[in-house]
Amino acid sequence: MGDQQLVKQIITAVGGEDNIKKVWHCMTRLRFDLHDFDAIDRAKVKELEGIMGDQLTNDQYQIVVGTHVQKVHEALTAELGTNDVKSAAPGKKKGFFGALLDIVSGVFGPIVPAIAGAGMIKGILAGLIALEVLNKESDAVIILDLVASAVFYFLPFFLAASAANIFKTNQYLALAVAGGFMYPSLLDAAKLGEVSQFTFIGLPVPVINYSATVIPIILSIWAMSYIQKYVDKFMPSVLRTVFTPTLTLFITIPFALIATGPLGAYVGSLLAAFIEMLFGLSPVLAGIVVGGIRPIAIVFGMHHAMTPIALQNFADNGFDMLMPMFFMTNMAIAGATFAVFFKAKGKKEKSIILSAAISALLGITEPALFGVLIRYKKAFLACTLASMAGSAFFAIMGVRIYGYILSSIVSLVAYIGPYFPYAIIGILLALGVGFAITFFTLKKKEVAVEA
Repeated sequence: MGDQQLVKQIITAVGGEDNIKKVWHCMTRLRFDLHDFDAIDRAKVKELEGIMGDQLTNDQYQIVVGTHVQKVHEALTAELGTNDVKSAAPGKKKGFFGALLDIVSGVFGPIVPAIAGAGMIKGILAGLIALEVLNKESDAVIILDLVASAVFYFLPFFLAASAANIFKTNQYLALAVAGGFMYPSLLDAAKLGEVSQFTFIGLPVPVINYSATVIPIILSIWAMSYIQKYVDKFMPSVLRTVFTPTLTLFITIPFALIATGPLGAYVGSLLAAFIEMLFGLSPVLAGIVVGGIRPIAIVFGMHHAMTPIALQNFADNGFDMLMPMFFMTNMAIAGATFAVFFKAKGKKEKSIILSAAISALLGITEPALFGVLIRYKKAFLACTLASMAGSAFFAIMGVRIYGYILSSIVSLVAYIGPYFPYAIIGILLALGVGFAITFFTLKKKEVAVEA
């Protein structure tokens, strides 16, 4: 089935073109905001060739397509002809938690390729330096580090552009707000530490380094979306072209620097402090909680909610202990999937399962979860227990990384150093536990055979 034919069937199955408010994608899923979720024919979606599964949660409908989701999304938006919200009867009002998760996944989804690509380069570069293949003082390392670090340093710009689409406001004004956060005068003052605040019309402007931060810019673009609408509402039409953006920036950037930016930085620090407190209270408990939640979070599409905490850890501490646990989850999923491969009988079934297991090793887990593990409860439970075991081991050993990297076996080189032996043991533990529990509890007769 071609992409064009597939998307036509998807549109029909989700209630038709008029039922679609908005559609976007992350690395493997199409994500829909719909007017009427009762209009979805989930059975029909699951029967479509090339669809691995679906999930309806938090007022968002997700269709798991796989790694070619971008091409399917392009075909879908071409078929719809627009990404704009369609006029229709208002749908069910979202709860706060559901709306928050929609925002996080919606903002991070489109920029995941840039983060994943830069993270992979960062991981490989760290490994090559640790192996002394490259001299960390060399020009080559300077250039490669620039390639790897630019996305994270200028992360507020990426988040601003993405958040503008979510909040339905002007993307270029959003980038201008990010520019206010990232202006050298502010960043240099924060790095020097000689000035704690500036003053604007008698109000304090805290001096904060906003590079690589997440929550401040998202909060600020949310505020800007209301400011722009309010200004535009009262601005005479003849003056709107010039004075709406002028007043929007004049109000938003100072407000962001005085209020939403510091508030966002404080909330981010609180989240990071909570995770640090959990580790301090009991590393084993931290590993069990994070490792146990992660597979379920991926299934329900909530895993992006953990990314801001990891990024905040990098910004505050220079390292993070959450992402190594995410790595353990992926290895646990791969281990359980490999075990199902050995239990499967049909050639087609085995081929699909093997491909999903390899994808999990490389950091893409949805094919394994939706295509294999959620079909077999014992296998999913095994991967969850293995994720908990690997994550608890990492937490006890204090395994950490010093930059965002993709949770992939290829990124193992980033762990070269004092934590490398523990990384190897953790991988073997997560893979082994996931494989062993699945292999010894799942019977061959329980695994679907090729039709």
